[in-house]
Amino acid sequence: MALTRTILLAALLIIGFTGTGLAVDKSFYSPVIHVDKETNRVLISTLGSVFYIEASDAAKPHIEKLPISGLVDFVVEMREEGKAPLIKTWKVKSGESSCMYFNGKECK
Repeated sequence: MALTRTILLAALLIIGFTGTGLAVDKSFYSPVIHVDKETNRVLISTLGSVFYIEASDAAKPHIEKLPISGLVDFVVEMREEGKAPLIKTWKVKSGESSCMYFNGKECK
């Protein structure tokens, strides 16, 4: 009986620790509503919700090149609760931009 409890407790701890440390990538196809250069965030909307995504250090110099109202396919890293998703890459699908594709390191 004690051995069973110990095994169950160990299994729950392993599941709990592995679930919290994994970053998940997610894609959002959205219009760019607003680019906040001061806080390095981009306001987007998808599935009826409006929220900010945060620019990574590599993306910060390029977010001002995103076209307002242009459709962009963003790939972001979902972070823990309370933190905005972090931009990894983007592809501008409609609108004019000097940075049509950001690969995580540079614009093309």
